[in-house]
Amino acid sequence: MVYAMDTEAIRSDWVGRVIDGRFTLLQWIGGSGGGGVFLTELQGHGSQKAAIKLISADARDAEANMAGWAATTTLSHPHLMRLFHTGRGQIDSARLLYAVTEYAEEVLSQILPERPLTPSEAREMLDPVLDALSYLHGKGLVHGHVKPSNIMVVDNQVKLSVDSLHVGGELGKHFPALNIYDAPEGATETISPAADVWSLGVTLVEALTQHPPVWDRSTQREPIVPESIPQPFAGIAQECLRSDPTRRCTLSDVKARLEPARSLPAPASKTGRAVLAKLRVTALIAAALVLFAGIAALLMRSRQTRPSLPTEIRRPVPAIASLPPQSPVPGPQTSEGAAVKGAVAEQVLPDVLPSARESIRGQVNVTIRVTVDPGGDVSNATFDSPGASKYFANLALQAARSWKFKPAQVDGQAVSSVWILRFQFRQTATEVTPVEASP
Repeated sequence: MVYAMDTEAIRSDWVGRVIDGRFTLLQWIGGSGGGGVFLTELQGHGSQKAAIKLISADARDAEANMAGWAATTTLSHPHLMRLFHTGRGQIDSARLLYAVTEYAEEVLSQILPERPLTPSEAREMLDPVLDALSYLHGKGLVHGHVKPSNIMVVDNQVKLSVDSLHVGGELGKHFPALNIYDAPEGATETISPAADVWSLGVTLVEALTQHPPVWDRSTQREPIVPESIPQPFAGIAQECLRSDPTRRCTLSDVKARLEPARSLPAPASKTGRAVLAKLRVTALIAAALVLFAGIAALLMRSRQTRPSLPTEIRRPVPAIASLPPQSPVPGPQTSEGAAVKGAVAEQVLPDVLPSARESIRGQVNVTIRVTVDPGGDVSNATFDSPGASKYFANLALQAARSWKFKPAQVDGQAVSSVWILRFQFRQTATEVTPVEASP
């Protein structure tokens, strides 16, 4: 099984090795098929992050990949990943081909295990993918691998990968086992744009349900599109997943089916917008009047119950929240019913590998929300914002769980509280800003 040997040739423990004398493998990102992907960086381009895909030079489709990469260097489209460099290299006895592309902050395949896309999100995903595929087909190219792991986000833009393109009219790849994203004709006929349409249909179903459609390749039956998928997406998926490529819809057909959905709901008329604006203003005025009335009542009550203080001692008392949270702060004496904020008693900083720290360009931000029990220990820690790197996100989460706090108090009794820990990873240091969210 040559294909299995190709898969094993790319090893995750190559982190730290250098390809072609200029691309250091900084972090293992993942692998599929016969390739593996690492984090690297571009020298001379502001040292920006990039992704480098490695495949075995001995793989049966290696030269076809090189031809596809060569064709990719001439492409320019806002929804295609940029291809910076291609070439050949070697690690130990393994001869390799490589392609260096943009680095993606998010990948659709990482989102779907957590939740499906909403219909509006699916539409936002489809638009750029359709534009990118139309551009490729116009150039005589076929993507050939439209699936969640190849739909990415770079600088808040949805983009398609470009490291596995095919020239239209090539024979299909004869892998030992085709998957659901491969059109029925993939193993026996030439590759055509219709194959991308099939893959798009599978991806659409998976994006909305977290699972690809049920399909048995050995039969003549077409995949089952779940009834739970709303229109127009269900109809689009059914037309994309025709077993006969000549009966599949085109990219233009998909765009046309999306157009009616974009017009709903209809935009409000000028009269409707004016009425809504007037209602909003009225509501704001009413809320302001209620607020002013409440403030006036409090002021009147205060004057009736408290003697006037001499002018020379009417100074604001500093709030505990304004003091540095990194060290324990003794709470002030309070009257019955008052709450005393807690403080950080011990903070634990993440242990970042030197190679990972050197890969940072600018700053990596991760925000963790922790629940602190009355004893001052962290009872739960979750992500408020994991940031763009799973590596740094996991480091921050593990560190946050080891923090210790001086618990907050209510009526003199220790109570649970919630803290927000904002981790900032830089090449020079790691900083954390803790903020107590409650009580």
